[in-house]
Parts: sequence; structure tokens; C-alpha cells
Amino acid sequence: MQCSRLHQVDLNQLILGAKVLEADSYGAKVYLLNDGNILKLFRRKRLISSALLRPYSQRFIDNAKQLKEKGIPTLKVLKYYKLDAPGMTAVLYQPLPGETLSQLSRKTGFSWQERLPELVALVRRLHKAGIYFRSLHLGNIVVTPEQELGLIDVADMRFMRAPLSKRMVRRNVQHFARYIARERLEDQFPLAELESRLLG
Repeated sequence: MQCSRLHQVDLNQLILGAKVLEADSYGAKVYLLNDGNILKLFRRKRLISSALLRPYSQRFIDNAKQLKEKGIPTLKVLKYYKLDAPGMTAVLYQPLPGETLSQLSRKTGFSWQERLPELVALVRRLHKAGIYFRSLHLGNIVVTPEQELGLIDVADMRFMRAPLSKRMVRRNVQHFARYIARERLEDQFPLAELESRLLG
């Protein structure tokens, strides 16, 4: 996908009235626009880094493309921008319809015993396909209207030529476990069962 210039005045117009979904110490990172699409900003945080050769925004776009090619539901990239501010790029995309497992788990009547088999199947599918997703957690897994599981926030992902090694699978599960602890979901989520099915 070609990268086009988005000047500051046009960026300001684009985000007018938008809702900030995510921010850090540098400012807003993710906007929900009035038309329902999302604009995600990427900042190169270090002067010298690998992002000079392949910006994180390009990785985001490439990863979404590869997931789609592998038949895994994900977001749809619409446009790729270079911004006026040095080292800044942005991606405009159509979000994956549905709700995250994190959102669904907080609803009355939700059952992990019903959802766990398909979650395990998704993670196994990723590992078998050689996809190492460091940010794999309940907030990045979406249940679509068709009841498929898909992925969002896909920048932090690597695609291997072979299935993941046991060591990498274990690391992936550890990242997942840290998210469960951080969100204080230990009393709800059957982590031990997930670990047993993925590592056993």
C-alpha cells in the first residue's frame, strides 16, 4: 500500500469530533472517527532504530495482510499516511466488527467453559501457522457477528516459516497469563486449563 502525505491541517480536520481510544505520554494514539473507522498514529520513539527501515505502521499493515491471507479475521486497512511531524505515520482502518472476549466476559450469562474450546483452537492455529503474537490477550481477540474469533492491534507480531517451538509457545502463554493477572481476571478465567491444553 502506498504511503501518502497527511498534512497537519488535514489531520486536524480528520480527527475533529473523534473519540480518543488510546493515549500515552506523547498524546493521543488511537482515534475512533465519526464514520466508525479508526486512525492509529505511530511514533518512532528512538532516533536510530529498525523503524527507520520498516516503520511499525508498515508492520501493522503487513501483519493484517498476512492474517487475511491465512484466513484469520482482522481489521481492514484503508489508507497509510506520513504525517508532518518527524518520524510519525498513521494508518486508517476499518475495525473488525464484534466485541472482544474481554468485553464479553464482563456480561451477564457469559461462560468461559463455552468459549474456551474455540479460544484454544485459535491459539493453536496461530502457533501451528508460526504466528508469534506477543500482544495476544482477551482485549485483542474479537468475536465477530459470524461467531468467528479474529485479531486486532496486530503490530506486535512475527510470522515464522515453521510452527512455533515449545519455548515460544510457553512464552506466548506467559504473556497471556500476565494479562489475566493485570486485569485481575484470575477468579474468572480458567488459565490453568488453557495452559494445560496448549502446553500439555
